[in-house]
Amino acid sequence: MSTAAVSHKRRSTLRGATLPKWSPWAIAGGALAVAIGIGMGAGLDSKVQWGLIAAVLFLLFTYGIAAKVEGRRQAKDRIATSLVWVAFLLAVIPLVSLVWVTVSRGVKVLDGYFLTHSMGVVADSEPGGGVYAAIIGSLEQVGLATLIGAPIGILTAIYLVEYGRGNLARAVTFFVDVMTGIPSIVAGLFILSLMLIFDMQPFGFAGSLALAILMMPVVVRSTEEMLKLVPNELREASLALGVPKWRTILKVVLPTSIGGITTGVMLAIARIAGETAPVLLLVFGNPFINNNPFEGAQASLPLYIYQQYSQSAGANAAYDRAWAASLTLIAFVMILNLAARGIARWKAPKSGR
Repeated sequence: MSTAAVSHKRRSTLRGATLPKWSPWAIAGGALAVAIGIGMGAGLDSKVQWGLIAAVLFLLFTYGIAAKVEGRRQAKDRIATSLVWVAFLLAVIPLVSLVWVTVSRGVKVLDGYFLTHSMGVVADSEPGGGVYAAIIGSLEQVGLATLIGAPIGILTAIYLVEYGRGNLARAVTFFVDVMTGIPSIVAGLFILSLMLIFDMQPFGFAGSLALAILMMPVVVRSTEEMLKLVPNELREASLALGVPKWRTILKVVLPTSIGGITTGVMLAIARIAGETAPVLLLVFGNPFINNNPFEGAQASLPLYIYQQYSQSAGANAAYDRAWAASLTLIAFVMILNLAARGIARWKAPKSGR
């Protein structure tokens, strides 16, 4: 026997028996078949119950087979990996199901007419009408909230990371943590109380103020983490050349972390784009087109979905419009995230040789 063959045999002996690469798929298929049999035998109609039974059986089968073939130590490693995959599937399946249901029901009335017309004088029980006014309202309200909340959040994060020391920094950090957990209705009630004090009527900018309050802590936290990831060596090198600190932040720190900051801002926009409670209190909704966010009630996509769904009892047209508007809102958030990734890649510093 050659030396190479002896060496390979010795490594195989030391390694021990291992399951083939296709074994997880085979175990998963067997667990699913057994779960279906148990579900049908027990009279369980829910596919979710079948899936949970299959997940438990998959873990049990994986541990039992791996322990018998590979040993208990390797079986524990496989069961940990399997737990990660099961948790991943439990998180992804509801998301995929939600997207599938929204797309399948939303495409019924989602067309060019729906996107370019408002409700106007169309009754909720009648077919027709569209979501144009709600799209305009959401774009203006979210845009104004971003113009208010994003700069304040980024500047606050810069202060906390680059300058913040002492009691003031600790107080700012505390209030940011508190604002992160406040319900959206509280922000709406705060702006509503100001409107009542100054005797103001519902208008779009009031909703933008409430959304900005919800947006700021998300921007602060994400930007703060991105700024902390910038190596201190870059700051020290810039300062050693005699560059002022404000210019170092502007020319070195921010360009280095611009990708993460942009992603954080987009996540904050996605967070506020679907808020309904503040808009319901402050914007009030409007079936007609109102392009002026500083005067009069305005529509928005989340509020439009809520109103159409609440009026959908016995009215299939309103029910279909609610699903189509939901699909439009999902597409709106998806486009924002894709745009953020494009901007982040474009603005990211190019690595040279």
